[in-house]
Amino acid sequence: MLTIFYSPDYVLSAHSFDTTRKASWVAESLRENPIPGVELREPRPLTESQVTETHSPEYVRAVRTDEPRGLAESQGFAWDPGLWPMTAASNGGAVEAALTAMKDGVSGSLSSGLHHARRGEGRGFCTFNGLAIAAREARKAGARTILILDLDAHCGGGTHSLIAGDPDLRQLDIAVDPFDRYVPGPTATLDLVEEASRYLPTLTRRLSDLDSAFDLCIYNAGMDPFEGSAIGGLSGITREILAERERLVFGWFRKRRVPVAFVLAGGYVGPDLDRERLVELHRLTIEAARETA
Repeated sequence: MLTIFYSPDYVLSAHSFDTTRKASWVAESLRENPIPGVELREPRPLTESQVTETHSPEYVRAVRTDEPRGLAESQGFAWDPGLWPMTAASNGGAVEAALTAMKDGVSGSLSSGLHHARRGEGRGFCTFNGLAIAAREARKAGARTILILDLDAHCGGGTHSLIAGDPDLRQLDIAVDPFDRYVPGPTATLDLVEEASRYLPTLTRRLSDLDSAFDLCIYNAGMDPFEGSAIGGLSGITREILAERERLVFGWFRKRRVPVAFVLAGGYVGPDLDRERLVELHRLTIEAARETA
């Protein structure tokens, strides 16, 4: 059984955008066209004290209260009272997925909007960094060495700012767009792929360079590298390439018995990608994960 976390609170914000809405689109798809062996479960939302272990109290307070508004809206969303419960639930799902993967081998959450958030502000549609928060909570539960695998179209500079320097946290980041680019250190790799023909070979090479001594992988499974994505897409990266990417990722970790917790990450509706096709792309991750469960 593959447990995936989702709550209607994931889409509680009044701000209407892919990041604040698509969890419900994917959940609806899973109810109408179930994937055998997949169960949706509601997570526990994060408490304010849990979030402030990773983000500054001033920033967390701003998201909760709208004071100051500029800080509350630093990720790019208009503030409303639904923003705090939405982000507490969605980031809570990332944590629950990590803890469940440690027990079951694989789990996921329909969360997105995580990897650009920094300690004291949001950025790029990301309010709180559920990847870093989940890593922190997993370590409390006994995980020592953790890999954060980021295959969103954009660089995960927020995550790097929060975990750089920790020798037990490794970041493997393959992007196709330079937004939020950073200078990787000894525990991180960042590849900016400019040609679709190099995308899967780069992933294969980076995976082969890893050792398997991880207690957990937290996987930011972005679909915005897709050539039709309105933000971040790279010409030539097709559905078939992304399906193979998911098989590579989950197959690598299954073979080495490394637990994997995934979240959805980017993917944006536009003239060349409608809602139905975007949901189909995100289902590729769930289908590949189900083969691992």
